[in-house]
Amino acid sequence: MRILYQFPLSHFCEKARWMLDYKELDYIAQNLVPGVHRAFARLKTGQNRLPILKDQQEYIADSTQIALYLDQHYPEHPLLPTEPKLRQKAIEINEKTLELGRHIRRWILLHALNDDQESMEILIGEKGYLRQFERFSKPILKAVMTKGYALTEDSVAESKKFIDETIDELNEIYVAQQSDYFVGHSLSLADIAVCSMLAPLLAIPSTPWEKEHFEMLSQDFRDYQKKLMDMPIGQYVIRTYKRDRAARVDWRGV
Repeated sequence: MRILYQFPLSHFCEKARWMLDYKELDYIAQNLVPGVHRAFARLKTGQNRLPILKDQQEYIADSTQIALYLDQHYPEHPLLPTEPKLRQKAIEINEKTLELGRHIRRWILLHALNDDQESMEILIGEKGYLRQFERFSKPILKAVMTKGYALTEDSVAESKKFIDETIDELNEIYVAQQSDYFVGHSLSLADIAVCSMLAPLLAIPSTPWEKEHFEMLSQDFRDYQKKLMDMPIGQYVIRTYKRDRAARVDWRGV
């Protein structure tokens, strides 16, 4: 059985889940503890980030490398177009989302750790040692993630600026495409990458970022969400999730 090692709240892991679901491949979403995951990741792949896909004896790290691996070994429902120009465009858009995703992660984590108790509940999981000793695990996990992702005032402001500029750029590309999709007329890696990276900002239903209590989120977050929802790219993400995101595995993992 394939295993996707993940953090449920990671939009990079959502990207990997979506790719596996799109290809209709069976897998288990296996949660790892933030911080503690580094030793496992480095042992198996020589780096310390998730997602990691285990397929038989292979361990593949990085959501983009997972996409390339899946298309090579499981060509049905391709993630990348075969036409060279479209393929290159899909790869370029995917590349734009990588740095965007890292900055969104930093900005989202600031709000999740400071304002959003729902996200903290997801982080510690429904069972296991973190839940059993949540009185201690919550502040420890918050401290580890604040340090690990450099959640300082300056770095978060820098991330917000990058997010604004990159989303504006992607919005222009999407509008110019005059299609339901970023590349050609069918779902590709480009769409999965863009939608997965922006989903946390839009609190998409049936994703880890769906919110029951919006009043608990900061006004800054709610204002930005409204701005994004009014943009063509925000409407595109919501529409694409409704039409094309057929989840086959629970994002909560095990």
